[in-house]
Amino acid sequence: MDQRTHEKIAAHLCGKPLELSEGRARVALDVSADMAADGRGLAPGGFTFGLADYGAMLAVNEPTVVLAGATLKFLGPVVVGDRVEAEATVDRQEGKKRWVKVVVTRAGQPVLEGELFAVVPDRHILDGKS
Repeated sequence: MDQRTHEKIAAHLCGKPLELSEGRARVALDVSADMAADGRGLAPGGFTFGLADYGAMLAVNEPTVVLAGATLKFLGPVVVGDRVEAEATVDRQEGKKRWVKVVVTRAGQPVLEGELFAVVPDRHILDGKS
């Protein structure tokens, strides 16, 4: 399946697609030294969330999809040198609304779980803005 959204995203910050199919995506991110928040190599949760968000957007895979909300649990730390993978699956769809389940794992163990809520507007969110 072709990627139809977020095609210009920076893979070194948000991950690289590994699998893409109808209503499902798997994305991996290698945590680099420039992502460290401290001398011990802890990566801020924003990078893990960015990976989850990107996975969810790819699972929806509509050109105009945008994130509208999220309910997440951080379950473990991520550090420099880790490879984290997000698996995202569209769980429910109502009109333009999509609910996406996402699990991010490190070495097979969950570090983030949650549901992201996305919408698919008729046009790009920036169209009509000055």
